[in-house]
Amino acid sequence: MIKKIYIYRAFERFWHWMQAFLIFLLAATGFEVHGSIKFFGYQNAVTYHQIAAYAFIVLIAFAIFWHLTSGQWKQYIPTRGNLRAQINYYLFGIFKHAPHPTKKTVLSKLNPLQKLVYLGLKILVIPVMVISGLLYMYYRYPQQNRIESLNIESLAPIAYIHTAGAFLLIAFIAAHVYLITTGSKVTSNLKAMITGYEDLDDGEKNEEKDIKDAILLKK
Repeated sequence: MIKKIYIYRAFERFWHWMQAFLIFLLAATGFEVHGSIKFFGYQNAVTYHQIAAYAFIVLIAFAIFWHLTSGQWKQYIPTRGNLRAQINYYLFGIFKHAPHPTKKTVLSKLNPLQKLVYLGLKILVIPVMVISGLLYMYYRYPQQNRIESLNIESLAPIAYIHTAGAFLLIAFIAAHVYLITTGSKVTSNLKAMITGYEDLDDGEKNEEKDIKDAILLKK
């Protein structure tokens, strides 16, 4: 039996959509800075890119705080169980309408492959993007009384690293957009991230109660 379960909290949904918006804005303005497209105008693209970058850093700070205080960081702890089955499902099983090898619950929202990918994004790709972006903006800062606290001779390596990270993020977004259409219905996963509710097996309906009981036990 399928039952609607409140699985995505308000901040989680806000963070998800704001992060997506900022990544798209950063990608669009970044491509224009590189001269690949023309839309905002070069100077505007530079300004918007910097504003979006600062907003992204602030969002990351709030997200880190939320993950630590809510315990949601545990969602990203990698597991080996069903990892091969999950990969086979995405490569072959999904096209044969095979059953999903893992069950989503409130306590375990990510499958084994998602845990690895999201963990890699959070501890590798996004930090590299932030650090390389800041180095790019402040490669000679501050210059006062001829004392330079940060002086990088060549921006080329930083630009290559930043661009490579951007393409990795874009590839992730493309795969993510495709995979959200693979739920029980084409729009079911998208709807869940808007409303917070997702259709889950009735056998897991007590997950939220288990969380509340665990919180009460800690008090």
